[in-house]
Amino acid sequence: MSQFESQFEEDLYHARQQTLQKIAELGQKTGLSAAEATYPNHFRFSPEGIDIPTIRRQYDRLSAEQLEAEKPPVAIAGRIVAIRLQGKAGFAQLQQGGQRLQIYVRKDNVGEDGFELYKLLDLGDHIGVEGFLFRTRTNELTIHAEKLTFLTKAMLPLPDKFSGLGDIELRYRRRYLDLFTDTGDYEELPAPEAPTTDVSSRPESASFADAVERPVSLPAEPQQTRLPSRDVFVKRAAILRAIRKFFDERGYLEVETPMLHTVAGGAAARPFTTHHNALDIPLSLRIAPELYLKRLVVGGLDRVYEINRNFRNEGVSTRHNPEFTMLEFYQAYANYHDLMDLTQELITQVAQEVNGTTITHFNGDEIDLSQWTKLSMREAVIKFWPEELEPAPTLADFSNRIAFLYFLEAVEDYVADYIPSNKASADAKITASVERARKIQEIGAACQKVFADLSDQPQPGSTTVDYGLALGRSFAALFEVIAEEHLVQPTIIYDFPLAVSPLSKVKPDEPDWVERFEFYIGGFEVGNAFSELNDAGDQRSRFAAQVDDKDPESMAEIDEDYVRALGYGLPPTAGEGIGIDRLTMLLTGSRSIRDVILFPLMRPLVKQAATEEDHGESAE
Repeated sequence: MSQFESQFEEDLYHARQQTLQKIAELGQKTGLSAAEATYPNHFRFSPEGIDIPTIRRQYDRLSAEQLEAEKPPVAIAGRIVAIRLQGKAGFAQLQQGGQRLQIYVRKDNVGEDGFELYKLLDLGDHIGVEGFLFRTRTNELTIHAEKLTFLTKAMLPLPDKFSGLGDIELRYRRRYLDLFTDTGDYEELPAPEAPTTDVSSRPESASFADAVERPVSLPAEPQQTRLPSRDVFVKRAAILRAIRKFFDERGYLEVETPMLHTVAGGAAARPFTTHHNALDIPLSLRIAPELYLKRLVVGGLDRVYEINRNFRNEGVSTRHNPEFTMLEFYQAYANYHDLMDLTQELITQVAQEVNGTTITHFNGDEIDLSQWTKLSMREAVIKFWPEELEPAPTLADFSNRIAFLYFLEAVEDYVADYIPSNKASADAKITASVERARKIQEIGAACQKVFADLSDQPQPGSTTVDYGLALGRSFAALFEVIAEEHLVQPTIIYDFPLAVSPLSKVKPDEPDWVERFEFYIGGFEVGNAFSELNDAGDQRSRFAAQVDDKDPESMAEIDEDYVRALGYGLPPTAGEGIGIDRLTMLLTGSRSIRDVILFPLMRPLVKQAATEEDHGESAE
């Protein structure tokens, strides 16, 4: 080891090296080499297919008498997570497959060398055990050990057994520890009242019939508020299986598309860039697979999907990680209304298959994934406009630039009158809490920025301003401030501005709006879908506008090959992308995206002075 975090760790490491040498000497007595005794390369479980979870399923229901009659023979291996020695016998807990099983080790049964090995074991070691199942006097299902096999020594101390890795950032950095030490979070519930017989104040001469039923407090089972880390990732795998099953049953073909792109496209995001030495060309890591998947639809693969890794050079938050997983799927001869129905069916079925219910709990809210609401983006802004902020908008206010400017100006005047810029308390007319008043200020600031954007004059050398573009972007920004946080229950928001939807088909009757929807759960976006633009000329014009915009998150050059592919004919097609990480957050109740990514990106640690931490080395 090149470094240790504390003097305790270094001392323990050297002590366990000595213990490992003693184990090697024990192995040599039975003809094993030092390598075979200390780091063997296999252990055979028996019967075939058995493991600790299977033992639990098959034998937990059997009584002590049944086990005594059968004495089921087993051979299993696992990590020691608790161990104690009492004279010539001892108990230990093995953990494997996410579950634990007790073993009983007695010198008379495992022999002198076997018991000597047992005394050299530490928390974290891996061992194999052969024996038979029985129940102890406390009715605990246990393996009565007849042979022990040493498999691996844990050279570093485990975290404290009661709290695991208490530092949340350390859990992300050392997921290998988090996975087998984390037990989740629990909330103590108030004790329920239950009737019981209280005779403490009864006269000695009173009969039992005189007892009075009085309610007394009984201990309540704590409620789990966060799943153990291992359970989260087991459930994530189940989510992926359920998604694949859903699409496979509907005739979709799972495909794989390139992760190295010559032109970064398919989303508005900054790419990570690299260079291919042999070809001497710059490349970008994939920000989205969209343009390649639609090429496949052009090629006649009418229904395709890909579960893919994307990379975006953006900030890190509880909902964003630069490397993330998405599901994208495309269906020919369909539009965004068809995908609205498919999306609701998908989320409902996956939740039911993974959790056994469509009810999930996230951020303190109970969410029913079978109950959906649909709102246009304009309807959502109107619905969630704060009651105390005047004037309330109407659809007419969003019909054109001039109407929108008049509306925004009125909002600005109201905010200026009732929420002073010095952050003093709000006027009595605004009766909301301080947080509510801050929200009004945030909306007021957003309206002010939108007003400024729409009031811009033409740039030097130009005679026009693309007010349609400005209006669309401004309205989308206003929606995020006003409505997004309210979308806790499953909600489809449809009909987006053209300005923020360069790959979507325009609505036939509203040229500044497109056939696009996003769906929200838990207060954030989970998926994005639209009727695909299949007019090659229109697509090239939009790409060119993105390039001219010179936004670092827009395309840096036109993807001419994709435009050419559209020239061969993309049938009417609808496509959608769903964030797997965010969906997993919702179905596991995880509050941060880092909780559902095995190894999230972290800033490298700066070497600091060694500190002493709880090491949890006391035996149970």
